[in-house]
Amino acid sequence: MSNTQIASIQTVESLVIPERLDGRHGTNRGDTAHSQLSASNDLDAVRAWLANYTDTKTTFDNYRKEAERLLLWAVVQLGKPLSSLTHEDLLLFKVFLANPQPENRWVSASGGKYPRGNARWRPFNGPLSPASQRQSLIILNGMFTWMVDASYLRGNPMALLRQRGKHTAPRVTRYLSMSLWDEVKAFVGQLPQDTAVQQAYAARCRWLTTLFYLQGMRLSEVAAGKMGDFSRRLGADGREQWWLDILGKGDRERIVPASPELIAELARYRKANGLPPLPARTDDTPLVIPFRGKSRCMSRSAVHDAIKSVFGHAADWLRARGPEFTDRADELDRASAHWLRHTSGSHQADGGVDLRTVRDNLGHVSLNTTSLYLHEEEDKRHRETVKRHRMNWETPPAAEPGPAKHDP
Repeated sequence: MSNTQIASIQTVESLVIPERLDGRHGTNRGDTAHSQLSASNDLDAVRAWLANYTDTKTTFDNYRKEAERLLLWAVVQLGKPLSSLTHEDLLLFKVFLANPQPENRWVSASGGKYPRGNARWRPFNGPLSPASQRQSLIILNGMFTWMVDASYLRGNPMALLRQRGKHTAPRVTRYLSMSLWDEVKAFVGQLPQDTAVQQAYAARCRWLTTLFYLQGMRLSEVAAGKMGDFSRRLGADGREQWWLDILGKGDRERIVPASPELIAELARYRKANGLPPLPARTDDTPLVIPFRGKSRCMSRSAVHDAIKSVFGHAADWLRARGPEFTDRADELDRASAHWLRHTSGSHQADGGVDLRTVRDNLGHVSLNTTSLYLHEEEDKRHRETVKRHRMNWETPPAAEPGPAKHDP
């Protein structure tokens, strides 16, 4: 299979593998008489495994990507079918993930993302980070385990790999401190609004940062959300309450309080886009309105780019204020939409919001995850330690000058 053939691959669904490499005679094939799959080759077995995840697009896309990479590597690099891979082969694959070579075959030009039909498309955009390497091996291990359970494979060669334990970080670190968050708000607040284009950009920047911060939403949740997901009802005290329905990770639904401040910002954003101040339940306007085609939701990558643009321009704005702002600007350059979710959770937790409330607002399954957002405890611990735990060396009195001494 040539480089050109790799570049022309559309999806696992359309991939064609020569019969001698398709796995029907793989050395690790299970007992075909007792297989629970109708698949007779590796590609069909992979398709059967992926069929379990078609209800969640993000998961399906990630799993398909990892399966494609391994399939292509096995066939193109080793000249072996997937069902003939050994422990030693997978050790080589681990090294390959960290540095896909030859680069012109496996890595897209300039590390860019191209459609699969584009001649510049490649399976990788560059070497995978350690976290992405771990995630790839976890996904593929699950695929192999499933194939063994289905009796398609005799054994799971991935299970033999030494998996280095990933130590849970004691605290979330990818978040914006309150002072840096204030800088982002200050940048958004001073955006020019002299033209219609500038007004539309400023309105979207303000709404994006407000929505991510106050609701602690994931990128996919913002991208897929609609204005009609807002609803109101009367509380026990007879006062009006607004809520936002969110379909989250793993198709878990949650309902998050929408503060009067958020609803005021929603009305402001809708007015800027020529809409009535408040949405009805049937309103299918996207939560974030594209500059063109206002009836369709923006893609996850488009929302990602939009919030990265806010952080990037805010970083440039900080640098323009002087060299003393360089470090803070560099931190903003690294920030992403997920940083805003962490920022939301951190500021809620440190601000005294009950951890169970933060857990439910962010859609966490466990309080252990939510507790990673507590940073105030560490700040207090640092202050107390510095203040009360000291050496207190006595400073010796300055020596008085005397006659010079000479060695005997």
